[in-house]
Amino acid sequence: MSEEIVNKVAQSQLVTVDLETYYPAEEIAVFDLKPHLFMELILKEKEFRTALQNLDWSIYQNKIVAVTCTADAIIPMWAYMLVGSYLQPVAREIIFGDENTARQQVFLQRIEAIDPEPFVDKRIVVKGCGDIPIREFAYLAITKKLMPVAKSIMYGEPCSTVPIFKRK
Repeated sequence: MSEEIVNKVAQSQLVTVDLETYYPAEEIAVFDLKPHLFMELILKEKEFRTALQNLDWSIYQNKIVAVTCTADAIIPMWAYMLVGSYLQPVAREIIFGDENTARQQVFLQRIEAIDPEPFVDKRIVVKGCGDIPIREFAYLAITKKLMPVAKSIMYGEPCSTVPIFKRK
């Protein structure tokens, strides 16, 4: 009864992809146009330009900035361009939308930037559980990214996987 215990998971040569690695955990700053509008509803060009000129843009230094307008107002396109012209020299990334939209876009950019070379002809497990709730879009994106190169893709943990794709 002295049989050696063999760890078949360790011998399986599975490559685990943990999407939490690519999750943008840094703070997302939000630039809302609403406080810079007349009565928080109307954009008056001269006052808007003055408000932007007087703003301390250094608070956005090296940050991901989500640009939005939470007022139910009609905002001309040039206003977003003007805000972008002030943010461009200081912000790391500028994205139109709220904080969640910005986080999703950065997450997708990071998944898209993954070098597929280490995954060529590999059996891949995309980790399914973790400390950060990962949304569906990320699982779709990683599948799209890895399918052209992977031998197989599975979801879950190496000891308990759900098959997703297998190259024939």
